[in-house]
Amino acid sequence: MEKKVLIVDDEESVVQSIEGVLEDEGFQIAKATSGEEAIKVFEQESPDVILLDIWLPGMDGIEVLKRLKGIDPECRVIMISGHATIPTAMTSVKLGAFDFIEKPLSLDLLLQTIRRALDLPKDLSAGEGSERIAAEESFRERKMPAKEITGELPGSPPPSLREALPPVRRAARRKGTSLIPQRTLKQSVVLYGTGLFSGKKTGLLLQPLPPQSGILFGNVSSDEIVPAHVDYVETTEFATSLKKGTAIARTVEHLMAVLHAYRITNLMVKMIEEIPVMDGSALEFCRIVEKAGVEEQEEKVDELIVDRRLETVHKNKSLIVEPAEVFSVHFFLDYPPPIGQQTLDFVLDGESAFKDQIAPARTFGFVKDAEMLGRMG
Repeated sequence: MEKKVLIVDDEESVVQSIEGVLEDEGFQIAKATSGEEAIKVFEQESPDVILLDIWLPGMDGIEVLKRLKGIDPECRVIMISGHATIPTAMTSVKLGAFDFIEKPLSLDLLLQTIRRALDLPKDLSAGEGSERIAAEESFRERKMPAKEITGELPGSPPPSLREALPPVRRAARRKGTSLIPQRTLKQSVVLYGTGLFSGKKTGLLLQPLPPQSGILFGNVSSDEIVPAHVDYVETTEFATSLKKGTAIARTVEHLMAVLHAYRITNLMVKMIEEIPVMDGSALEFCRIVEKAGVEEQEEKVDELIVDRRLETVHKNKSLIVEPAEVFSVHFFLDYPPPIGQQTLDFVLDGESAFKDQIAPARTFGFVKDAEMLGRMG
């Protein structure tokens, strides 16, 4: 039996473009251009999935989501927005939206998200999210003729994303191929906190990406993107910051450590310039990754092979990297009291080892650092 998708958007060109693609994939289509109409069509047509634009005339998408969940708490709603903010994404997820995706829409990501929603058992969609998700088909670049795209629905990623991908892919060709699958999150998740350097409220919107995308950092208010790649490391002085053009991602080290431990290789991280510091540890990042769920993808990871001993020394700091069968760390710290000399030996033999032994470690600073951060706000 064909599955039915209700498209709710007041932009006719966007509706027509989505409709054409979904019909080609064998879906039945119902349409609405306002919130009030969407509720009526929902009650009449009983769609399997709803694509709901947030910015609608009159009753907005958030209010429509509340009404739909009031009618059927188990309905599967995918929120769409051309002007996403972290508060909006957080509100959508808390109200029971299955996922939250942004315009310009990647058609592959849209189709994958719809299929995820359809693969989800009906009794899990109301609150538990997509805990069981079937393996996705491999990523295929889909393009639509330019004349069919009058607004915000290109078939390929936005220019900033296309520009961000090549360095990652070029680097992959210099690596050794393994049998380990690439991974992304099963669904989007949001997190609120405070920036370490700015002292301002900030947050995260983590969104799944197709294979070969890499880890990408973007700003919630622009299309600028910086890949999590060594070429774009701006500084590691007080915290690790990335920069490419006007795109900036500050204080990424805790989140990047979590993504490595959970072997997440493809992810979009939307934020407001800085990753929230939370309680100074990485535990909250572990929790949101586990909440979203991890999905293995068909493509394999291109691993970076260390084939010889490497050493670098800077003043009183040194780093040695050498070949080994597993990833392990021996860390030696020598500071004046009360910190003193400390050592740590760690072997990354799974996510639980990282979560139990490394993630709880808190950021510490000296009085001079606190004074500097105070001057910065």
